[in-house]
Amino acid sequence: MTATPAADPTMDAITTAVTLGHEGETARARQELLAIWEDLGVLGDPLHRCTLAHYLADLHPDPAEALIWDVRALDAAGALTDHRAGEHHAGLEVAGFYPSLHLNIADNLRRLGSFEAAAEQIGKAEERVAALPKGPYGDMIRTAIGGVRDAITARDTTPRSTSPTVGGTEEG
Repeated sequence: MTATPAADPTMDAITTAVTLGHEGETARARQELLAIWEDLGVLGDPLHRCTLAHYLADLHPDPAEALIWDVRALDAAGALTDHRAGEHHAGLEVAGFYPSLHLNIADNLRRLGSFEAAAEQIGKAEERVAALPKGPYGDMIRTAIGGVRDAITARDTTPRSTSPTVGGTEEG
């Protein structure tokens, strides 16, 4: 018998705010996520901090602002355990978060013209790609890693068409 995850009002509130962002209400979504962040604080539950920061970064078209939130998400992942992640979703492992987190940092650094730092971060994403699940999500992240790698090599700072703030699909 599979255990049902415990109710998590904070994750529910994060999900509600993220949904607003996906529906085009980015300012309202940012406002709601920032209010949750204030309640969490920098020492709050790492799963909540990682998830919130990861999605909040996607709501900032300015790569410098997005970078701040992506680094916060990466820092929170470092404090997150597989046990805690599994409480939210059975089988969820923290290792699977890192390719997307490093990808997003690399993409922001690239957009800021910091190509060497971006290359280092995309390299970290590539090193951890084996932790991605098989299927559409893993395929999407692998494709995005290749696209960002190509953009770094080309010294291209243009936002990618699949960037959440450009109206494309969610990266993860």
